[in-house]
Amino acid sequence: MHIQQLKLKNYRNYGDLDLSFDDKVNLIIGENAQGKTNLMEAIYVLAFSKSHRTPREKELIQWEQEYAKIEGRITKRNQNFPLEIIISTKGKKAKLNRIEQKRLSDYIGALNVVMFAPEDLTLVKGPPQIRRRFIDMELGQIQPRYIYHLGQYQKVLKQRNHLLKQMQRNVKTDPTMLNVLTDQLIEHAATLLERRFVFLELLRKWARPIHHGISRELEELEIKYHATIEVSEDANKEKIETIYLSKFNEIQEKEIERGTTLIGPHRDDLIFFVNNKDVQTFGSQGQQRTTALSIKLAEIDLIYNEVGEYPILLLDDVLSELDDYRQSHLLNTIQGKVQTFVSTTSVDGINHETLKKAELFRVNSGTVVT
Repeated sequence: MHIQQLKLKNYRNYGDLDLSFDDKVNLIIGENAQGKTNLMEAIYVLAFSKSHRTPREKELIQWEQEYAKIEGRITKRNQNFPLEIIISTKGKKAKLNRIEQKRLSDYIGALNVVMFAPEDLTLVKGPPQIRRRFIDMELGQIQPRYIYHLGQYQKVLKQRNHLLKQMQRNVKTDPTMLNVLTDQLIEHAATLLERRFVFLELLRKWARPIHHGISRELEELEIKYHATIEVSEDANKEKIETIYLSKFNEIQEKEIERGTTLIGPHRDDLIFFVNNKDVQTFGSQGQQRTTALSIKLAEIDLIYNEVGEYPILLLDDVLSELDDYRQSHLLNTIQGKVQTFVSTTSVDGINHETLKKAELFRVNSGTVVT
């Protein structure tokens, strides 16, 4: 899988851009604030229809323009097809093979992307929402139907929280409505949790040996799912639904008192252990970075084994954040098999054959010279 061509129109600081890429390694060099990350972000948005940097989509539209457009020509399973994202003040359109997709679950997964940026180093030590987002985005790539259930869950959750807030303020409401929304929430929550458990087992399978290798066989990585209910990872959907229903009944008065939903996938977390110690709390910075790198490299193999092709890898200003050993391990892993985009201010100090053979793009003030 690779991107042959990328076109940008009114996107961030790019007015009109048309680039063709090497199917191996593409090196994007430029000073800070010139547009390197904007280019990487555009590829990410093409895959996920949303930015990893901001929830405010109007920020993607160039100043004083009415819309932004990203077009890509993709090669996947020996077929070529176009993808297109149009963002305007009126909304967003996602097109696959020039046909607009009404549901994101019908679009996401057409292009598989793994991004590794400096902020991903906070995957281990950052707040739980970073890890939940990681699960949602990566699982959504290999199981697009997951995106549908996630969207439905978030919709019902918003309605339920609104109702709980009204009940907290003693606003006259229909008490049966809470039960209806709870049942709807449980249906989607159980599906999300069941699929997250399966994904986590796959992630463990690929991340453990990678971490063992990067740590020079000195460390063992374990990943545990921390749910807001007591449930076994091998529980089926019906069992999870039963546990959720029992727990919601138990805490209903507390939820009304606080005016919010207290349990569910939106409050779950991942916990990483190295040699049986919580890396977030007790791990060194080196251990935290090795864990984050192991997870990102595991994504590549995981997607390959689920989809049948390697995803596109985006390394956005991250090589300078890694020491020589981790740099080499990362570049050796992707060499020759993954279309990779590397953005950096300079390749000084990075001596690796992978980058010496790369296609070079120089970025300066929203213009790209090849």
